[in-house]
Amino acid sequence: MASTSLLCLGLGFLILFHACFAQIAQGTDATREQRQQQQRFQTQCNIQDLNALEPQQRVESEAGVTEFWDQNDEQLQCANVAVFRHRIQQRGLVVPSYTNTPELFYVIQGRGIHGAVFPGCPETYQESQQRSSESQSRSQDQHQKVRQIREGDLVALPTGSANWIYNDGPSELVVVALVDVGNSDNQLDQFLRKFYLGGNPQPQLQGYSQSQGSRYQGSQGGEGGDRSRRGGNLFRGFDERLLAEAFNVNPDLISKLQRPQMQKGIIVRVEEELRVLSPQRGREQEQEQEFQGSGDNGIEETICTMKLKHNINDPSGADAYNPRGGRVTTVNRFNLPILRYIQLSAEKGNLYQNAMMAPHWNLNAHSVVYITRGNGRMQIVAENGENVFDGQIREGQLIVVPQGFAVVKRASNRGLEWISFKTNDVAKTSQLAGRASVIRGLPLDVIQNSFQVSRDEAQRLKYNRQELTVFTPGPRSQ
Repeated sequence: MASTSLLCLGLGFLILFHACFAQIAQGTDATREQRQQQQRFQTQCNIQDLNALEPQQRVESEAGVTEFWDQNDEQLQCANVAVFRHRIQQRGLVVPSYTNTPELFYVIQGRGIHGAVFPGCPETYQESQQRSSESQSRSQDQHQKVRQIREGDLVALPTGSANWIYNDGPSELVVVALVDVGNSDNQLDQFLRKFYLGGNPQPQLQGYSQSQGSRYQGSQGGEGGDRSRRGGNLFRGFDERLLAEAFNVNPDLISKLQRPQMQKGIIVRVEEELRVLSPQRGREQEQEQEFQGSGDNGIEETICTMKLKHNINDPSGADAYNPRGGRVTTVNRFNLPILRYIQLSAEKGNLYQNAMMAPHWNLNAHSVVYITRGNGRMQIVAENGENVFDGQIREGQLIVVPQGFAVVKRASNRGLEWISFKTNDVAKTSQLAGRASVIRGLPLDVIQNSFQVSRDEAQRLKYNRQELTVFTPGPRSQ
């Protein structure tokens, strides 16, 4: 009898312990979620007119070009982001660097290899002893994971992660990147800062030119001001002997790190093919498909093993598809879990000839739209009903659609494709027209009285467009 009582008491304590532990775990998860959704830096968005933007700065390196959009433009200031584009020639290597904010980049064309290094993660790519012994001139190598990238890939980079890109393809590799300077991870000012670990970067490549009027340009005179405008990689500022001791190497080697002899910029040409440990391209894509549906399980998946890329251009992954109109695909924290930590997401749109995307607004994010192919017409309307943009937008241009502003896109005869970077890891939209629109969800009497129209007119407004998100071109678009 006594043993039965003790057993019941033990089971009771066990159940109570598990219930308390579950509550604590739930509270911990909620606290973690709140921390991850910290407020972005707020800026004023006194926007009267929007314009399709072109890059304002072009900086050449030995094996490519880097182009910057003007971060002082009121559109980018409103969204609190910076945008740049790399054009990497064949066998061009973008030297390792990191930023003070999260980064999201999209591969516009070409193919290559991308590497990212995370503190504390193991070097899981190791050269076998047998392969190393075959080439006595080379020492055995091991490094962190590298990834094959190709057109349509979206790659996410957490704050401060050092990364590099190499073009191993037969043509130019072009990537466009958004840097979220408004992210709560950024503890500096609201300008892009690039910290280069290699190469011989010009000052414009490190964000100085993006902060005109700040303490990095013009506000410092004399020798200090001149020195602040000099370019160089991160090693340049350290004492040569201290670095030699830290690396346990000869000071002559450190001097090569600090002062490269050639002015090659940040995209350098690899004389022979870059040799890194990497799976076969086809095998890596098979592995991606296997893990496509795996989410954040909280135990096995860490930053070391987390997936960084997703091909947003794959037609089979479209969220909305119209055979005669086009498709729209979204990548957010649910299909690329790392976006949960950098609080960004993306949308890829592909409109066929003269097709239209439903007029809509972004509920909880700014949308930075970059045109990847074709051209078309866009209209953007502010909260007061004023048209802040009504014009043509073409390949290579960029425009910001602020949160809540309504927007509509229609393709030209050449079609229209774009990538939209959004400042929320679960960006949401609400449509004005179509089967999933706000108008469709309103009672007929509300539509009739709000717009002072007849019931028949209200019914046509509500039900005439049966398509969901991508609209087939009609007679009015011809």
